[in-house]
Amino acid sequence: MLASIITVGDEILIGQIVDTNSAWLGQKLNELGIKVHQIISISDDEAQILSTLENTLKESDFVFITGGLGPTKDDITKHTLCKFFDTKLVLHEDLLVKLKAYFEKRGRVINEANIGQAYLPENCTIIPNARGTAQAMWFEKDNKVVLSMPGVPHEMKNIMESEAIPLIKSKFELPEIIHKNIMTIGMGESIIAEKIVDIESNLPKNIKLAYLPNLGKVRLRLSAYTTKVEKINTINLVNNFSEQIVNRITENVYGFDEQKIEEVIGQLLLKNNETITTAESCTGGTIASILSSIPGCSAYYLGSYITYSYEMKMQELAVKQETLNKYGAVSEQCVEEMLDGLISRTKSTYGIAVSGIAGPSGGTEEKPVGTVYISVGDKNNKITKRYQFTNNREDNIIYSSNFALFMLYTFLKR
Repeated sequence: MLASIITVGDEILIGQIVDTNSAWLGQKLNELGIKVHQIISISDDEAQILSTLENTLKESDFVFITGGLGPTKDDITKHTLCKFFDTKLVLHEDLLVKLKAYFEKRGRVINEANIGQAYLPENCTIIPNARGTAQAMWFEKDNKVVLSMPGVPHEMKNIMESEAIPLIKSKFELPEIIHKNIMTIGMGESIIAEKIVDIESNLPKNIKLAYLPNLGKVRLRLSAYTTKVEKINTINLVNNFSEQIVNRITENVYGFDEQKIEEVIGQLLLKNNETITTAESCTGGTIASILSSIPGCSAYYLGSYITYSYEMKMQELAVKQETLNKYGAVSEQCVEEMLDGLISRTKSTYGIAVSGIAGPSGGTEEKPVGTVYISVGDKNNKITKRYQFTNNREDNIIYSSNFALFMLYTFLKR
């Protein structure tokens, strides 16, 4: 089954707000076995809403609309749906009573604009909104469904989870969908694709492989559509292909499905009753933030030094003046002394030290913007690497953090 998602609102088109609704809806529909084949953002314009609806219903079994259901004059979705489905707005007295109670509870008197929200298309099924005043509307035409919902994210999500999804499941026989995510880090998608090209070529038609890269990480997602009868066989088949892929790129695979590398690192440290600290320059505490985002991290994560200046590196981490003068802060020698000083000061089992040129300025011909040195290790051994990332400051910070965690993960697995 195919679905289209339509977001209505000029505020999305001009970049005033970000459309998070479509991403969330896409995920939920995918879990149901409904394939989203297009996402469209349009303005609060009657002609555009009508033409978009007409075109999407030619190809889609479901159309999900968010936005344009507020009480103000620019919210025209409800009126436009009346025109599309050849119906009229009618007053729902029971809904008006609820709306009046809603406003009274908040110490407010309902106005004419809000009374208008008790008027809904005559031929729709009302889907109640427990968290707001704009109700959702369910239309059926030629065995196809149009569901119009408010654009406020928490209202839309509650409507979908409490009302719409159970209704969809009760009305339609949906396919089973199997997902297997292989989480990788430290290897680009093109290199991975080259290593597993024959495996990908042998995938059956009902199993698809997607590459989802993100600044040093690549999620490999195997997806399979199946039936309840064939579900077990399909799961086994997906797992078999997953194992084949993992065997080709073992060193870069850190987990499956929704696992985060910081979670895996935490589990390894907890298992061996070991600890970690971080010393950051160009990443400015990002690695510390990632590690400390995991519940229970206080059992293994001791803390961080953020040492941007020469003075802080010398004062807090015992980096030598002569090292900085001769090699600079962005150097193999500097990050290794940062690591040694970090472990000596904190008595942690392991450490991460990072220094680089995040940009957009500060680069030289020898060390251009995006040059980053990372050192990880313990009091006896360390691994130090130089990386050359991008010209974008934000990307360089995330790249550096991800590769630092990958290096630590590799060190812990030795």
